[in-house]
Amino acid sequence: MTPTTKTARHAKIRELIARSAVHSQAELAQRLAEAGVTVTQGTLSRDLVEIGAARVRAKDGSLIYAVPSEGPDRRLQAEQAESTTTARLAALCRDLLVSAESSANLVVLRTPPGAAQFLASAIDHTARNDILGTIAGDDTIMVVTTSPTGGGDVAGYFTSLAEGHSPE
Repeated sequence: MTPTTKTARHAKIRELIARSAVHSQAELAQRLAEAGVTVTQGTLSRDLVEIGAARVRAKDGSLIYAVPSEGPDRRLQAEQAESTTTARLAALCRDLLVSAESSANLVVLRTPPGAAQFLASAIDHTARNDILGTIAGDDTIMVVTTSPTGGGDVAGYFTSLAEGHSPE
């Protein structure tokens, strides 16, 4: 459940824009409503300005919303950012993933000592629809999936990345 604070609303807007192409404020308002966040058009417009969202041209030529990234190149388009984060995650899995085991909607990933939080952060930034979030210790990451039985598929995804295969 998402709190109704301005900060939580901004985070949800960023998440929705990062996960898939958003072409209009009306489309974004609908997705927010589906996520349980009610917002007026005026508030949504102000929110987009406050988080620095801009409309950029996607690869197919359509205009989509994008938000500045946290890195030095603050004008990456959403599609480029997604492929970059997936490639980064694949490289990290090849270098750091020791094992991936699942149970129901949970996945336990093992890494060398000290690497779990680094890999978990990369997982969180991929904005996959089937991953709710991660919790990291020193050498262990717990991944919670959105599906009650999604653990096996997500564990397979990470294993495929670690083995250098295209998982999708």
